[in-house]
Amino acid sequence: MTLETKNLVFSYDKAKVLDNVTFRASDGELIAFLGPNGVGKTTFFRSLLGFLSPKSGSILVNGKDIESFSKKELAKCIAYIPQSYSPAFNHSVLDSVLMGSANQLGVFETPGKELEEKAMGILETLGIESLAHRGVMNISGGERQLMLLSRALLQDARILIMDEPTANLDFANSYNVMNIVSSLAKKGYCILFSTHDPNQALSFATRVIAMKGGKIVQDCKSQDLSSETLQMLYNVRVAKCESCNSIRVLV
Repeated sequence: MTLETKNLVFSYDKAKVLDNVTFRASDGELIAFLGPNGVGKTTFFRSLLGFLSPKSGSILVNGKDIESFSKKELAKCIAYIPQSYSPAFNHSVLDSVLMGSANQLGVFETPGKELEEKAMGILETLGIESLAHRGVMNISGGERQLMLLSRALLQDARILIMDEPTANLDFANSYNVMNIVSSLAKKGYCILFSTHDPNQALSFATRVIAMKGGKIVQDCKSQDLSSETLQMLYNVRVAKCESCNSIRVLV
């Protein structure tokens, strides 16, 4: 499955947020969108999901413009995992995951045994099957993020979009979530995630897209991300360790 944009432009009033953004992603890629706040990463993701209508340009899934998709059809292709989740009700983890099956059901249908077994299988794959009957208000942030990922996988979408998936997690939970995300990419999912952390991008992504001023300033394999690009993005002096593929700030 492919996802691409061609000359995508988006503005809030007269403020241009995306400026002729062109890119293409396909199966098995884990792509980090890197850059400081306000460079257009979230707006770009919201456009890909059909939440925002671009001023010009096109967004294509398998060569087909997403404007021709119904919401249900698009949900079968692209799933969204937000950076945080504050439940209004203490649904069980299993019930919350089953909400991801809405694109597979009719208006008055409810998930049956087959979908429930499938959801349990996904929870087991992600290592949180023991949480199935626990309330979503009674689990940790890392567990909640894996629950949201399970819900997205139940959609059967092959493209996953994750907006800062570890923003509210500690080091261990962050590593666990990203390690699982990396394993999904190796199974053929196309995954896009935004991050402020260059080292997270270098550690997990197969490809990095650096953004500034609503434009892509570098699109490369993660190991080819340059110190010059990072200095331009964050306005700090950095050094890159080529042997360990990591970044540190120079003071």
